[in-house]
Amino acid sequence: FQSRVPHQFPLILGWEASGTVHTVGKDVTSLKKGDRVYVYCRKPTLQWGSWAEYLTFPAEHGALVPTNLSMAQAAGVPLAGLTAWQALFDKANLQPGEVVLIHGGGGGVGSFGIQWAKLHGSSIITTASAPKFEYVKLLGADEMIDYQKHHFVDQIRCSYPSGIDVVLDTIGGSVYRQSYEILKPGGRIVSLREQPDLDLSQKFKVRAEYLFVSPNGKQLQTITKLFELGKAKPPIVHQMPLDQAPLAIEEIKKGHTTGKVVLQVMSHQVYFR
Repeated sequence: FQSRVPHQFPLILGWEASGTVHTVGKDVTSLKKGDRVYVYCRKPTLQWGSWAEYLTFPAEHGALVPTNLSMAQAAGVPLAGLTAWQALFDKANLQPGEVVLIHGGGGGVGSFGIQWAKLHGSSIITTASAPKFEYVKLLGADEMIDYQKHHFVDQIRCSYPSGIDVVLDTIGGSVYRQSYEILKPGGRIVSLREQPDLDLSQKFKVRAEYLFVSPNGKQLQTITKLFELGKAKPPIVHQMPLDQAPLAIEEIKKGHTTGKVVLQVMSHQVYFR
């Protein structure tokens, strides 16, 4: 990860946040002081992140917090919500009626990916541990595969002998490489972890993409509307005080968290990694 992200020390971590606008630039008209906002605020070089009491960001990257979400819930939306959106629609060009496999459906990106795909009229298969089945089904998953007991390639080949249309890979490694095997010719695989494997793409006649999510205020505004219309469910959030950030990092590294870990800076300002 460090090799892929330009960074500079001293370094404050964090790429997404929710909070209250304190000051706006003289040309900003979309936001005003006192607005509740959330934002994916990654800059070209990681140095001054969101794990802080104050941060700055281009107004066009932010959006108003959905009126029916708490600040803690909102803090867990931008990074995962935008990642899933851009992976499925900008990269994979997912179509209604297509079948998509979303690896890690119980995680942050996976939980939003399931919802966006379901709202789009697609059929969703997801890998998850058995304790998370009820959660991912509530989000809209049509078929769940317990990755701890069953191999997803075998399971999908039984249900879809001709292959499926799209894979959203949040895992990488062998899971990514094996995912090519269950795509039909012309299928698409989007990975958040791996660069496209040209040999596998040619062998299975599929299109492979890599995604590093970009800030996008317009997409975030669309996501806001989905929440306010009751069409999207907020992530499960696990709140921790900022001074427990090292512990939060360790929990995230384990890779078994359901939903998002949120760091609370002040009672009215919540920031996530």
